[in-house]
Amino acid sequence: MFIPNVYAVALCMIVLSMICWGSWANTQKLCRGWRFELFYWDYLWGILLIALVLGLTLGSTDATSPDSFVQNLRAADSHHFLLAFLGGIVFNLGNILIVAAIAIAGMAVAFPVGVGLALVVGSILNYIVTPKGNPWLLFGGVSLVCLAIVLDALAYRRRAKDQTVSIKGIVVSVLGGVAMGLFYPFVAKAIKGENHFGPYTVAFVFALGVLVSNFPVNYFLMRRPVTGPPVSAADYLRGAGKWHFWGIMGGVFWGVGTISNFVASYAQMVGPAVSYALGQGATMVAAIWGVFVWKEFEGADATTKRLLALMFAFFIVGLVSVALAPVVK
Repeated sequence: MFIPNVYAVALCMIVLSMICWGSWANTQKLCRGWRFELFYWDYLWGILLIALVLGLTLGSTDATSPDSFVQNLRAADSHHFLLAFLGGIVFNLGNILIVAAIAIAGMAVAFPVGVGLALVVGSILNYIVTPKGNPWLLFGGVSLVCLAIVLDALAYRRRAKDQTVSIKGIVVSVLGGVAMGLFYPFVAKAIKGENHFGPYTVAFVFALGVLVSNFPVNYFLMRRPVTGPPVSAADYLRGAGKWHFWGIMGGVFWGVGTISNFVASYAQMVGPAVSYALGQGATMVAAIWGVFVWKEFEGADATTKRLLALMFAFFIVGLVSVALAPVVK
């Protein structure tokens, strides 16, 4: 299987994960009028598809090796399978909760509370599981990224007309953030120890966990949505072909980013704490799309523009700090 041997290649893979994680949601913007609960089904099929494709290609460069995708899947024990599967379940729960929080309270609440909390919880737990990287640079960078997320939320808040704060939205954001912070340590443990999974195999089992857990979780949201009327499986089947296509592509983009992140974290010189923290720069990538492509802040006042400028500055400095953590002793 393909694993980077030098830090520069591993760093490029983490940057790729950051770009993919911050860009996949653009596919949903191409499906205007298509409910997120319905879009999410195609998104998950895309994740499972790309996990299988990359497992059978990059994960099987030497089919006879015990580390190859199929051989590794057969050899890994039930303990590691359960860890990877649970990681997918926890991620799916957190992802849906954060999306629900955005629908309830808007990005100004969901992003600093949900994504910021996920970054802190995930980075600390991943470092405990696998303590790699300079902790001062790692957690100093994480702090700057969290500050950048807050500035991003303040900019969105100034743009939004509704300035009310929903207690329900805050609670859902906290629950989603904790779940999003907890999923990666399951993956980190699944790729360690005797009879462990490789990164491509863990990604496939992780995707199975996401898909299986989505049947009860997303079906519940379809019948009892946080906003809008209930939707059904019949509504999904009536969806336009282009909507299904972009949903699958959204999952493919996210899956490429996630597998790149798992592969980089598997490399000896990186570790999951750095890989996860740097990948969370996806928020900056999403902001770049919003500011420069979708023109979400067109006509914004001077204060909002200053907040955006500071946000990008803190993101860049924070991400550089995290990137240097594995190479500076």
